[in-house]
Amino acid sequence: MKKIITTFILLVVFTSCTDLDLKPATGTTANFTFTDAFAYKQYMGKIYAAYMLTGQDGPAGDPDLALVNDEGFTSYMRAYWKAQQITTDETHLTWTDGGIQDMNTHQWTSENQFVRVLYYRLALIISLSNDFLEQSTAEKIADNGVKEGEVDEILEFRNEVRFLRAMAYWHALDLFRNVPLVTTITSAPPTQATPDQLFTFIETELNEIEGLLPNPRSNEYGRVDKGAVWMLQAKLYLNAEVYIGAPKYTECLTAVNKVISAGYTLNPNYLANFMADNDTSNELIFNFTSDGLNSQTWGGTTFLVHAPILGTMTPEDYGVDAGWSGPRATKVFVNKFADITGATDKRAIFVTAGRSIELPEPNDNASIGGYGVPKYVNKTSTGADGSNATFVDTDWPVFRLADAYLMYAEAVLRGGTGGDLATALTLVNDLRQRAYGNASGNITSGQLTLDFILDERSRELYWEATRRVDLIRFGQFTTSGVWPWKGGTEAGSVTDAKYNIFPIPATDLAANPGLKQNPGY
Repeated sequence: MKKIITTFILLVVFTSCTDLDLKPATGTTANFTFTDAFAYKQYMGKIYAAYMLTGQDGPAGDPDLALVNDEGFTSYMRAYWKAQQITTDETHLTWTDGGIQDMNTHQWTSENQFVRVLYYRLALIISLSNDFLEQSTAEKIADNGVKEGEVDEILEFRNEVRFLRAMAYWHALDLFRNVPLVTTITSAPPTQATPDQLFTFIETELNEIEGLLPNPRSNEYGRVDKGAVWMLQAKLYLNAEVYIGAPKYTECLTAVNKVISAGYTLNPNYLANFMADNDTSNELIFNFTSDGLNSQTWGGTTFLVHAPILGTMTPEDYGVDAGWSGPRATKVFVNKFADITGATDKRAIFVTAGRSIELPEPNDNASIGGYGVPKYVNKTSTGADGSNATFVDTDWPVFRLADAYLMYAEAVLRGGTGGDLATALTLVNDLRQRAYGNASGNITSGQLTLDFILDERSRELYWEATRRVDLIRFGQFTTSGVWPWKGGTEAGSVTDAKYNIFPIPATDLAANPGLKQNPGY
């Protein structure tokens, strides 16, 4: 059983969330609550957990947010994965729950329940972070009578929480583009910030905390360090032209170079990055931890392991007690691999036996249509089962070194300075040699193009919640790019550019008339 950050206790109950500045409802400001560093650490642990877990009583029963009937749907990373995957050419989800097919087909509205979950979960993480930062100032710590020897530790917690808030704002910028920017607890109705203001805030926060956080892999496992900051900086800069219309590929390379020189190494076994003992992989830079005994949820990686196990597959082969017959591969994605058996490119792990490559009709999750993609498993790299057959031990790999290699190559190809094509080719071929087991998969300098990078990102990073971001950056998400059921037809069609971002939920517009809906919705 892996060690998780800390034991999560009930410090905050957040039952309604319509503004990004709402204060947690249980009065966490009582001085007796924060009398030592451990209490602050528990509150910080709650903020980490808010990305994966759904409430105070896992796996369900006392939810943070009462938004939908199924508490498991309110796991942020479960909702985030759907937004980044089933809207793309890699993944199709056949479930009948209201709103899922609209995500598959690019027909969602401001009433979509999964859009609401994304928005309000981000609001919760930001609100908790703002409250933590308010409760952990030097003045508040002194008022609470914390021992002098613990003060510096608490102040260091602040840097981690600032990162978690910055990451939430990056997601908000990417998903919704136009959201309020609130950094303090206030009763004033929030107003929307511009994308430039959000971008500048995230950039400034990351720059300020970079030097204050521990060096890579020197913090307690599952907690933020400099490596996580550099990866988030690289992500922000790689997509800057989308967000604010200003290319920042040189800045991306600056951040990526720090990652590459920090001592991380590719795991020789690609799939070990997605197993129950992936906490031992030196390729993973920042994870959201999962423990089948101590952090139970129907979201997070429990969803990622169970849901892709289709009716023709055996759950025990993947270390769990049931499959949910959900997401499956599209033909477009399958065809990105020259050989889908895994005999050459070991990243191709499709389950084809008894299945058809053609996707089923929407809502037909019992169909044999679509290949299985069991990328995430509750088995260790030695073949042992995880600690629990229902709730998995597999951590969520938020950032890993392979992504840094591909960002380096793309930033160089897009004209960034601070890198070179020869190094970019070497890094890409390092990934392909790992995938092929030898140099047979290597490419030449003439083959290293942006089109190749987009496809290679799919082959390397599939189902890791990067695809929507990548397709938008390459101009292939809406008005270009076609795959099955995009636009609502089996053959697929282009869709309106408005779907490059999600709408502000109608419930939030009603609660705050000062907000404006995103264009086109």
